[in-house]
Amino acid sequence: MTRRGFLDEAFFAAAIASLTASGAFAAEPAPVRSKRRFGAADRVRMAVIGVHGRGMAHVEGYLGLADAEIVAICDVDLSSAEKAAAAVEKKTGKKPKIYQDLRKVFEDKDIDAVSCALPIHWHSLAASWAMQAGKDVYVEKPCSHNVSEGRRLVQMQQRTGRICQVGTQSRSAKAVQGGIKFLHDGKLGKVTLARGLCYKPRKSIGIKPDGPVPSGVDYDIWLGPAPKRPFNPNRFHYEWHWNFDYGAGDLGNQGIHQMDIARWALDKHELPRGVESIGCRLGYVDQANTPNTVVSTYDYGDKQLIFEVRGLPTEGLMGASIGDIVYGENGYVVFTASYGKAAAFDKEGKPLETFSGGGDHFAAFIRAVKSRKQSDLAAPVLEGHLSSALCHLGNVSYRLGTEGGPAKSNFANKPFGEAYSRMITHLTANNALTPDAKLRFGASLTLDPKQERFIGTGDKEANLLLTREYRKGFELPKV
Repeated sequence: MTRRGFLDEAFFAAAIASLTASGAFAAEPAPVRSKRRFGAADRVRMAVIGVHGRGMAHVEGYLGLADAEIVAICDVDLSSAEKAAAAVEKKTGKKPKIYQDLRKVFEDKDIDAVSCALPIHWHSLAASWAMQAGKDVYVEKPCSHNVSEGRRLVQMQQRTGRICQVGTQSRSAKAVQGGIKFLHDGKLGKVTLARGLCYKPRKSIGIKPDGPVPSGVDYDIWLGPAPKRPFNPNRFHYEWHWNFDYGAGDLGNQGIHQMDIARWALDKHELPRGVESIGCRLGYVDQANTPNTVVSTYDYGDKQLIFEVRGLPTEGLMGASIGDIVYGENGYVVFTASYGKAAAFDKEGKPLETFSGGGDHFAAFIRAVKSRKQSDLAAPVLEGHLSSALCHLGNVSYRLGTEGGPAKSNFANKPFGEAYSRMITHLTANNALTPDAKLRFGASLTLDPKQERFIGTGDKEANLLLTREYRKGFELPKV
C-alpha cells in the first residue's frame, strides 16, 4: 500500500476509531495467542533482537534478572549476534539460538517475549509482527517511525491483548515519578509550560561513498520497510539516526526520553492542537538530513510544550543540559539526564524538595509478562505512541519548512521567542551562522488531536508525512 493510497482509503476512518481494535481495515486471521501461564518460579524465555548497540543493554538487563532467560539472539549482522550470544553463554553456560531474520524469531514456539533494539524504522513493524505471533514485546523508543504506525501499533496491542512496553526508562525511575507526583498534586500551582532539553554535542558524520555490504550482513532485512538504497556506512550502524528514512534525529533519539517526561508532567493524553519548528543542520557539511539544531513548540491550548535540540556545544539551562524544566505558578521542577535525580524550586530559585532513586525498566516488563496485568507496565505502548508522535510532529513541521534568515525572529509567543533567541546565541557561539547559513522555518501546522491528523492550510502535504510508503514484504499488518 502506498503512502498516498493509505491516507486516501483508510487513514481518516482508522483515526476516528483509533481507540478501538478494529478501525477501517478488514481483519486478518486471528493472531496466535500464547497458552503459557507463568508460575512464581518460571522464567520468561526472551529473544533480544538488534544487539549492535543499545541491544547489549537489553542483554545485560535480562541477564541480571532471575525470572528471565535469554534463549535467542537476532541481528542482521551475524558478527554482532555472535558476540552477544557469547556474552550470554559466558554468563549462563548456555549458548542461545542465533537468528539473522527476525521473522524466524516470531515463528519460534520456545520464545515467550522479544526485546527489540532496532533502527527506528523497524520498531512498529517488528513489534506488530511479534504480537501477531503471540509474543510479548519490549520495544525501544521511539516506538514508531511516524505517527500513523504508532497508533496502529497501539491498535495491534489492543487487538491481541499482548504485553507491550516502550523503552522510555525514566517511567521506572523513582525520582521522576516523585517529581511528576509533586507537580500533579498541585504543589507548584497550575502547570502551564514544560521545556525538554537535548543539549548533546554531535560530531559531523562526514561524507562517505556507497560501497559493498559488509560480510555477514543481510542488508535487505536491515532496510526492511525503508526505500531500497545502496549500502553506505553513513546510513548503517548508529549513523542511521541522522537520516529520515530510518531515524528521527536527536528529537526522536535522545529527545524522546525528555519529550515523554515533558508530556507526562503536563498531564496531557492526546496530541496537541498545533506544532511549529525552526531549525537547521549547521556547523559542518555531511550526509545527514536531520537537523542538529531545532526548536519545536506544541500548543495544547491551556498548556505548552517546547523542545530544544542543540547538537553543537552549548551551556545548560538552569542546571540541565539533557533534561526537563517544568514551570508552575509558584516555581519549577528540574529533571536531570540520569533520571535518578530531580528537584523542585520556588520562583526565586530556592530549593523546595528533592527526589531521588532509579528503577529497573526491564524488570517492570518481565513482571507484567508474568502477571499478565497491563497495570504492571511502567511505559505502556499508548504512552510511548503519544510521546513518539510529538517527536514526529516536530520533524514534519521542520521538513515542510522554508529556508530564511535570522531576521524572521519576531515571535509573539514569549517562551518560544526566548528559545529561538537561545538557539541563535548557540549557533553564533559555535560560528555556525555564517553569511550563507540558512535556518529552516517550519510550517505552522494545526491538528485534530482526536483523529491525529492535520487540518487547515497545507494539511494534505503534512498528512502524507504521517505515514510512509512501505517496501513490498515489509508492510504493517492490518488491524
